[in-house]
Amino acid sequence: MKAFTLPDLGEGLAESEIIEWHVNVGDSVELDQVVLTVETAKATVEVPAPYSGTIVNRYGKEGDVINIGSLLLEIDEKAAAEKPQQKKIKQDAATVVGNVSNQAQHVDIDEFWIGAKHGHKPEETLAAMPSARLLAQKLGVDLTGIKGSGPDGVILDADVYNACDEQLPGTEVLKGARRTMVNTMAQSHRDVAAVTITEEALLEQWSEDEDITSRLVQAIVDACHQEPALNAWFDADTMTRCVHSTVNIGIAVDSRHGLYVPVLRHADEYSAKGIRQWVDKTVKGIRERRIEREQLQHATITLTNFGAIAGIFATPVVTPPQVAIIGAGRMIEKLVFRNDKPVSINTMPLSMTFDHRACTGGEAARFMKAMVNHLQQATC
Repeated sequence: MKAFTLPDLGEGLAESEIIEWHVNVGDSVELDQVVLTVETAKATVEVPAPYSGTIVNRYGKEGDVINIGSLLLEIDEKAAAEKPQQKKIKQDAATVVGNVSNQAQHVDIDEFWIGAKHGHKPEETLAAMPSARLLAQKLGVDLTGIKGSGPDGVILDADVYNACDEQLPGTEVLKGARRTMVNTMAQSHRDVAAVTITEEALLEQWSEDEDITSRLVQAIVDACHQEPALNAWFDADTMTRCVHSTVNIGIAVDSRHGLYVPVLRHADEYSAKGIRQWVDKTVKGIRERRIEREQLQHATITLTNFGAIAGIFATPVVTPPQVAIIGAGRMIEKLVFRNDKPVSINTMPLSMTFDHRACTGGEAARFMKAMVNHLQQATC
């Protein structure tokens, strides 16, 4: 019998959330058959079986957050056409990083006494991974009574998270996109010298059925061409800046699972209609949690249209190594004078946060001016 652990899915990503199992205990699987879908760093990934056989044991439930090397399946190659014989192993899968183990690896499980605090006799023990024990202490979770999902009933981190939901009502364990956002925002707060500049565009030349997202994307592309310093990546460790000729725009998408930022690559090659089709297709994929990691990579600048929900001005957060993010606020009516007469027109508030380590204030102001000029033109 062979053990299958969660492999390294790329880019040093340490953990994943189980979205869907595609096999059950007793099922026969073939080499490279998809056995489960996980989500990591906001992307969904289909995980294939590393060999053929019959599923003997399955570990982890949908919604569990698991680490690289965590035990997923035990597969009996000999019992592919027979009734599987249940076998259990002890394995610290967390020590297996970056590959799929072909053999079960045996380690001692952290067994500890539950003392008089919980009213148990000294001879009673619980078997738990050291990381699960530490996590339980941090969260204030009582391990007593938890049924472990690991080999031989060992308590895993996922079991502690599940118990947290039950023992501490109102406490939400962040998963998926929300979990990734924690690290991304913390990095930005720590590393970026953020400055925000605001402006507004007068939209009196717009048609009634103007596509706001398409116009914003086209305005960003035009501004990147006029002032490319904002369409760049910055590396403080090497003190280098890469100014891009290609405009890859990350477009923030709100969903019930959290914030996603898919990337419209080569945005300058899209028509307004093409942009809308891309947005509609991508948003549908996000809502269905069917978005690949590649769709979230290589953005050179980001757009967030928070005004579609609420808000006029904001201080958007730059995501390194990018150096700029543009935010569009809620359109408001404003009185302006035309031929000495007051006229009510729609205006779009704009906010741009930039990394002042990599961009000067003048570059940022010129970029914003180029965006405004483009938005104030009639339909392209």
